[in-house]
Amino acid sequence: MAAIELTLENVDKEVLNEKGIVIVDFWATWCGPCKILLPIFESLSSEIEEVKICQVNVDEQTELVEQFDVMTVPTLMIFKDGKVVSTSVGKKTKADILEMLKNI
Repeated sequence: MAAIELTLENVDKEVLNEKGIVIVDFWATWCGPCKILLPIFESLSSEIEEVKICQVNVDEQTELVEQFDVMTVPTLMIFKDGKVVSTSVGKKTKADILEMLKNI
């Protein structure tokens, strides 16, 4: 399953009203570390079916950047039942992300 591209129109449905765990990756096309994370998320989306993976292009979705107070990319936010339970800034390995999920 590919990552869901979040917009102001679908963020409530896909994240804030979602029961369960959602990872949101705030990224930009010009961000080198963001590009490194892309294949990791593609891999995770096929391995962990119980976690929804979403992405926000910060250049296209400035309202969401403001709403979630994102200051830099990449920023990962993990939501559980619509609430932020973990935030991480900077490049992460697949093991780092799995560890974050394990601690939720």
